[in-house]
Amino acid sequence: MILGNKSVVDNAIDLTCISITFSSKPIIVGGLAMEYYGLRKCGDDIDLIISNEDYQILASKYSECKIDTWGDLGIKFNQFELLRSVSRLDYDFYSKGAIEYEKYKVLSFERLFFMTAAAVRSEPDVKKRVDDFGLALGHCYNNYRNQDYVNNAELHTATYENALDGTIFGGKYI
Repeated sequence: MILGNKSVVDNAIDLTCISITFSSKPIIVGGLAMEYYGLRKCGDDIDLIISNEDYQILASKYSECKIDTWGDLGIKFNQFELLRSVSRLDYDFYSKGAIEYEKYKVLSFERLFFMTAAAVRSEPDVKKRVDDFGLALGHCYNNYRNQDYVNNAELHTATYENALDGTIFGGKYI
């Protein structure tokens, strides 16, 4: 499990203005999750995935704040976007592997990576989507590659550059 900077989230959110007791802890996603993992600073809004039960309560209480983006229902309240789903994937999907704290959860890095890939696939011309995916991918490469394999590959860079598709057959290095 990859842990990030909890104080980033604690300093950014105060859900008391929403005036409900959540039945399930909201899941931090989007820019604040990116900042939690040290990828980039979050923007002005805070995105959260909430359970359908909590969405129904909020939709009744704040009906003028309801939003519907391609079937993903949510509530836009102050700086918060409280979403029942993203790409029609619900709370249960995004909750898997989430890091749990007292009042909220933070999306797992694996699910965050998935979200950045899905976002760039659906909006490939949006620079922010491409940049976020690049940050998440770079984080994986920089932190999780097997360094012994990297060092070995670097020994043979010249051979890879001269080989068709960078593939060496039969261990014949130059």
